[in-house]
Amino acid sequence: MRNEEITRSTRAKGYVRTLRQQEELPLLRDHLLRLDPASRYDRFNGFMDDSFIEGYAAKCADDGTVIIAYIEEGAVRGAAELHPPDQLPDGLPEIAFSVEASVRRQGVGSILFKRLIAEARWKGYPALRITTGAQNQAMRALANKFGANLTFRHGESTGTIDLTQQSDLAKLVVATPAEAVRAMISFNRAYWMLVLRMYGWGRTA
Repeated sequence: MRNEEITRSTRAKGYVRTLRQQEELPLLRDHLLRLDPASRYDRFNGFMDDSFIEGYAAKCADDGTVIIAYIEEGAVRGAAELHPPDQLPDGLPEIAFSVEASVRRQGVGSILFKRLIAEARWKGYPALRITTGAQNQAMRALANKFGANLTFRHGESTGTIDLTQQSDLAKLVVATPAEAVRAMISFNRAYWMLVLRMYGWGRTA
């Protein structure tokens, strides 16, 4: 789950991996600082100065937040954050996303979302909470694509993604390569056992 993975997008040319918390803090910080004003506003639902972002990145490195990064040429250009559930009153882990303008419309958001859901499943989380500004149409569309039920209140769109209700197809879509191989092997084994039984070859004497 935490190994480097080349994206399978025909547009995105980088790779995705989980950042190591302390030693790779500057990569997340620099990515957030590079966000243009509109993207920064969308990410934090308000205008935040550089000192806030530096403090925010430092907090992520210390509190167990999982950072799944999209990397091109050694720089983080997109990030998906999975915040621990014990920090929030409703006990649900919260997720957040940010993508730099230079790599938008390349499928980066979807790639990060899939990897983040796979990470959350691996950790055994039953649901995720997402909060985004009402004006962030791209994030709202992406959340809806992955099954979030969003409601609008006080200038924000908030909702949850129920990981226990995802279909088998959705599970396959967000699977890591190793998980996909195991799923295919299991499918093939079940298929051939069914064929053998149909012809009576699998019966014992």
